Amino acid sequence: MQTAPAQQPIAAAAVSLIAWIFCVAAFLPPLNKYTLNSVPLMIMAGVGIAVSLIVHLIFIGMSAQRLGRSPALWVVVCLCLFPIASIVGLILFEWFSEQEKQAGA
Repeated sequence: MQTAPAQQPIAAAAVSLIAWIFCVAAFLPPLNKYTLNSVPLMIMAGVGIAVSLIVHLIFIGMSAQRLGRSPALWVVVCLCLFPIASIVGLILFEWFSEQEKQAGA
């Protein structure tokens, strides 16, 4: 089975976005009472937020580059309008890669 070149970065960007959501959820009620009472848990959630955001932006840039789009533009848009633009961007990337796959067949 042949996959489009952007399939792996799109999937990785989606997973990193989900990881970011879980880390942010640690600071929202009702989980925040556990998170704020544990310094190691606060540090792990904060580092998780930072790392997953950076990794997400890297994979968004890789997806854009492999689909022939401007990586810098997509990364800036996703960063400025995060997380809504990232979700919309992932949907658009998937749509573009499906079109490319159908055109190649």
